[in-house]
Amino acid sequence: MIKFDFNTYVNSFIDENDYKTLMNRKEEVLDKFNNSTMTGWTKEISEELKNDLKNTAKSIKNSFDCLVVIGIGGSFLGSYAFDKMFRSYYNDSKFEIIYAGTTLSSKYLDELVEYLKDKNFCLNVISKSGSTMETTITYKVLKDLLKRKYPEELNSHIIVTTDKNKGPLREEVNKEGYKSFEIPNDIGGRYSFITPAHLLPLAINYDLDAIVKGYYKGKRLLDQAYEYAVIRNCLFDKRKFVENYCVYEENMSYFTEWLKQLYGESEGKNGLGIYPTSTVHTRDLHSLGQFIQEGNKIIFETFIKVTNSPNYVDYNGRELHEINNLVLDSVMRAHFSGNVPCLEIELDEMNIENITSLMYFFMLGAAFSGYLFGIDPFDQPGVEVYKKEVREALK
Repeated sequence: MIKFDFNTYVNSFIDENDYKTLMNRKEEVLDKFNNSTMTGWTKEISEELKNDLKNTAKSIKNSFDCLVVIGIGGSFLGSYAFDKMFRSYYNDSKFEIIYAGTTLSSKYLDELVEYLKDKNFCLNVISKSGSTMETTITYKVLKDLLKRKYPEELNSHIIVTTDKNKGPLREEVNKEGYKSFEIPNDIGGRYSFITPAHLLPLAINYDLDAIVKGYYKGKRLLDQAYEYAVIRNCLFDKRKFVENYCVYEENMSYFTEWLKQLYGESEGKNGLGIYPTSTVHTRDLHSLGQFIQEGNKIIFETFIKVTNSPNYVDYNGRELHEINNLVLDSVMRAHFSGNVPCLEIELDEMNIENITSLMYFFMLGAAFSGYLFGIDPFDQPGVEVYKKEVREALK
């Protein structure tokens, strides 16, 4: 179960007339959303695809020591964030999955090659365009390693997830006959959690049916997602230009990284948008807490609270999880007293249904927020600027 409190520590910052005006735009925004060509992530995936993903995941688990997922941004953040939330911190027994392709550090890639030399590993390279620089470089280096290790079995060690019809990776699939999956044309990278880009790695260690079922249950949160978008827009008009996502579970840190890409790429256009950042508490209260409490008042916060925990740690007769949430409640009150609006999203527990439903909620919120700002929430033209500079510099 998921609860939302967009009132207690927010209402005094919101102009009631502005709020009503934006709430009255709901039909207009939904019309734009429903007529968009990039909302494939709202459509149910087929049983045929689910079965293919399950069978491929089973084959990977039975045939290899580990899977190396090569991708960056929307091609890996969703599955990586999910995986981090449901793995044990230490001595994890789940099948090993390594996420690579997110850096150009030669030290990292050299050490990864060294680590994989004695592993029987499989590659899943993910890129819709098929030409993402970090992905391409990592793929070439690791494919060369596979060629040296398995010159006669290369095809069985490579799985490609890319565009259905075009791009260098699709051309390679057509030539070499690799197992492949498609990223639909009506789904952009940061909205692609419900595609094979994320579902294949997750199907190895988790119940795919539960993931898909929980995800689509997020549809019931449409009204809350629209209100969230409205409140964010109202706070922006009050010069609250930064949203800080606050979590109190260390294993949710990459969930906030996923949120930062989702909202940063969806909104950051035409000189508009709310800058997304994040803190993991209580750690970051000892580094950024002072600024949030008494610094420049451009920040509002969205707290994600997990009410119950199955892990019991006693501290002087009190459950540590209870103390953790007591701190969360206290921080909201303190920051509110320091002129920082605080929104709260409460999960009764951290489980697959709650997390995947919440992901759907946030994707809806990003789309609605973009339309309220008057921008297209599904493109990212600014990303191409630095890529062009890099291409010129490499000539």
